[in-house]
Amino acid sequence: MTLPDLIAILPFLVVAATIVALLLLIAFHRHHTLTAGLAAIALAAAFAALFAVRFYAPGRQVTPLILVDSYALFFMGLLFAAGFAVVLLSYGYLKDRPGNREEYYLLLLLATLGSSVLAASSHFASFFLGLEILSVSLYGLIAYPRTIDESIEAGIKYLVLSAASAAFLLFGMALIYSQLGTMEFPRIASTQASGGNPNNLLVLAGSAMLFIGIGYKLSAVPFHMWAPDVYQGAPAPVSAFISTLSKGGIFAILLRYFTVVDIRSYGSLFVMIAVVSFASMAAGNLLALLQDNVKRILAYSSIAHMGYLLVAFLAGGALGSTAVAFYLVAYFVTSLAAFGVVTLLSGPDQEAENMEDYRGLFWRRPWLAMVFTASLLSLAGIPLTVGFIGKFYLLAAGVAPALWVLVITLVITSTIGLFYYLRVVTTMFYRPAEEAAAAGRSLSSPGVLALVALTLLIFWLGVFPTPMIQMIQETVARLG
Repeated sequence: MTLPDLIAILPFLVVAATIVALLLLIAFHRHHTLTAGLAAIALAAAFAALFAVRFYAPGRQVTPLILVDSYALFFMGLLFAAGFAVVLLSYGYLKDRPGNREEYYLLLLLATLGSSVLAASSHFASFFLGLEILSVSLYGLIAYPRTIDESIEAGIKYLVLSAASAAFLLFGMALIYSQLGTMEFPRIASTQASGGNPNNLLVLAGSAMLFIGIGYKLSAVPFHMWAPDVYQGAPAPVSAFISTLSKGGIFAILLRYFTVVDIRSYGSLFVMIAVVSFASMAAGNLLALLQDNVKRILAYSSIAHMGYLLVAFLAGGALGSTAVAFYLVAYFVTSLAAFGVVTLLSGPDQEAENMEDYRGLFWRRPWLAMVFTASLLSLAGIPLTVGFIGKFYLLAAGVAPALWVLVITLVITSTIGLFYYLRVVTTMFYRPAEEAAAAGRSLSSPGVLALVALTLLIFWLGVFPTPMIQMIQETVARLG
């Protein structure tokens, strides 16, 4: 392997080397603060290494498996930054909890590594390898509080459904390989362009199975049934991870593969994904109306947001790619802030997940209530937040190719979504009984720091989105 190749994979090497170092450290000396600090430093160093890759090894194809181009660098930067935020939120969450806590950060780094491999994959082998690194790590993370039956049940559910997802993915890859004789994304595209028929039964069936496997991971309807139970049973920072990094890596590979092979050439598959998008927007928002558990509300909200993203994905082109990337940034920032509030309010004995836990929050912890309000309004797409700019781009992307049914559905379901977001907001502003007005336990400084940064980003990117949009247009939009 040449020096430019080593530089190109430097971010992966940093995270992988830290995982090995932490394994050795834990074997000899357990120290929660040290382990969490090293995990945070590793993700910050991996993020910094992206700049070295950009300047010294840009657009490098490292074996047929990994393509470290500007597209991969953008998504890897987003994933590493989000992983850093999750580490900060996790520290305070785990600090007062009994049992071993150090292995949690190992699993978190492994899952982040798997997600970043997905963003740089250009081959079915690396696609599946990254996905399994991510999935196997999540099994442990979801069930990490081993003394809580609900968490163990959630971990088992995710394991079973991930196995089903992997089966669909492998069968789909096998069908495409049997017909086209290659598993490299560019060669699949060139084979089809030189006379291959994308509507060939095997290719179409294989591509549909690929999307079904991805649909499970995105919790898109009708593959969504695991999401509410897993979000509720998992520790709050793990729910934040699943909602953001897990789905971000999956969407990165989805966008890369189906842009390279041109989703618009698959007539039946295009219609199938459009139906999934419509169903996700409708079911996600309607089912969220029935919930009294905040984590389940955010789970169904996540299902709806995946439906929104599929509208821009189907639109395709530079505008569609820009809309997907910017909305993912908006969704990452906003969802991490929302789950960050849930994390900071959760104690060693109980998750702050019931609606009653938020009654009168403004009178007990006004700044946390304002952060949660800002994140929920951003998820709803209210102006001056990054969520509004993200939805504007989704609508623009959907209007360009005249996807009117999906665009109208997006508008109507977003309006429905506003109701359950405002329901949580109004609950926080009810005046509590005098005896419930105490401030409660102290909050961890790293978690507070992460929440402040995320809140600033919600408004900064909502008011001044141009630098981020320009960055996306110079990187991600080139796929279109």
